[in-house]
Amino acid sequence: MQNVTVIGAGTMGNGIAHVFAMHGYTVNLTDVSQDALDRAMMTIERNLDRMVKKELITEKEKAGTLANITTSNELKPSVRNAELIIEAATENIGLKLKIFEQLDEWAPSRAILASNTSSISITKIAAATSRPSQVIGMHFMNPVPVMKLVEVIRGYATSNEVTRTVMDVSRKLGKVPVEVNDYPGFVANRILMPMINEAIYTLFEGVAGVEEIDTVMKLGMAHPMGPLQLADFIGLDVCLAILRVLHDGFGNPKYAPCPLLVNMVTAGKLGVKTGEGFYFYKPGTKELEVSGNFKKLNA
Repeated sequence: MQNVTVIGAGTMGNGIAHVFAMHGYTVNLTDVSQDALDRAMMTIERNLDRMVKKELITEKEKAGTLANITTSNELKPSVRNAELIIEAATENIGLKLKIFEQLDEWAPSRAILASNTSSISITKIAAATSRPSQVIGMHFMNPVPVMKLVEVIRGYATSNEVTRTVMDVSRKLGKVPVEVNDYPGFVANRILMPMINEAIYTLFEGVAGVEEIDTVMKLGMAHPMGPLQLADFIGLDVCLAILRVLHDGFGNPKYAPCPLLVNMVTAGKLGVKTGEGFYFYKPGTKELEVSGNFKKLNA
């Protein structure tokens, strides 16, 4: 396997493209937006520069990685020669089903069709194709170049051969693949999202403030990042989408999103990506400042 196509040039897509290209794969990164592709390539180059500065890679390896990536804003030619296709588009079931219908039509018959979805059923995605045995989940963690885990999600019809291949490819990327079955939220988000939601409820109910909640979890539970800061990092819109998948999939009220989370997403306060969530995010600084709304709430 040599030719990989990554669909979606956002945070996850550019990270996935970076890792595959750095390990010698030929990568076609595709997105409908040329601006997104341009930003993705700048991000990849900036991250590679950091690696060079830390002496993790050489300038020659950086150049080779960039040379392994081509970009395109047309899906059909991007998948023509692909052996592995990884969809990393927005966490929207309608969009994903449409993409997989197109992949089924345009991709080579032996190509493996993978989704980086963090919660949506692989079995449902596979049902949009005529080759469900070749559809699988490859859930990378953010930031992709740093995080070791890949959740490998078997749909109802995913074959043993495809699962073995994806596990092997993940190891070649220096990752640690963990095979899980296809149920809402898989493992990572089935456990993580209720914790984040409960942290938001704890704030919503006035039990403690933003910094206090995060400090308890960092110092008391040895978490490297508090749950509210982590929610900002993931994206509050993404957290809300995953919680809705869990709530719909299990029908259990414990997965119901906190009203505060719903309101923040409605107001466009999505975390790091918009510069404000539970904290403010100022370019060029790593210092955290609690969002003004919560300063008032806790005053």
